[in-house]
Amino acid sequence: MSYMVEKNINVKVIRSSRRTMSMEITKDAEVVIRAPYAMPESEIERFLKEKSSWIEKNVEIMKRKAKQQKAQGPLSNEQIQELAEKALKVIPERVAYYAQIIGVTYGRITIRNQKTRWGSCSSKGNLNFNCMLMQLPMEIIDYVVVHELCHRLEMNHSKRFWAEVEKILPDYRERRKWLKENAGLP
Repeated sequence: MSYMVEKNINVKVIRSSRRTMSMEITKDAEVVIRAPYAMPESEIERFLKEKSSWIEKNVEIMKRKAKQQKAQGPLSNEQIQELAEKALKVIPERVAYYAQIIGVTYGRITIRNQKTRWGSCSSKGNLNFNCMLMQLPMEIIDYVVVHELCHRLEMNHSKRFWAEVEKILPDYRERRKWLKENAGLP
């Protein structure tokens, strides 16, 4: 089944045996709703109507990101390697600095060329960072570092987690917004 949101945005609905509904805007600016088999069409329509302005805004953001990435063209293996080497120098230094302020420990730091994440933190305290961070301003890199280190205190995105991030970066909302709007992952 396919739906349409204002401004001629197509919505693809995928039904499965899941229990809840979720929404995703793909890197190609496609809106995908995943819904349980038993969910009434009216519930999906209500959800789309409720979220229409959010959908429109974020579809535009994804279109802009896709356009920017197309204009830049893909990075060569050599360029990616240079970013990874730079990240290996910069990120461990930033992690050590903020870990002391936050009062947490961490395990291994790994730098990768990831397609879907800027960073992650495992339950064992190992940290992964995307080498593409090196293309972003330092205050955004710091936001990602602080975000991952705060997972050492809260392994979720609860209010308590965001309160920990805010203690270190009172302007984290602006940094997070900038990251979402200006730095699309490939």
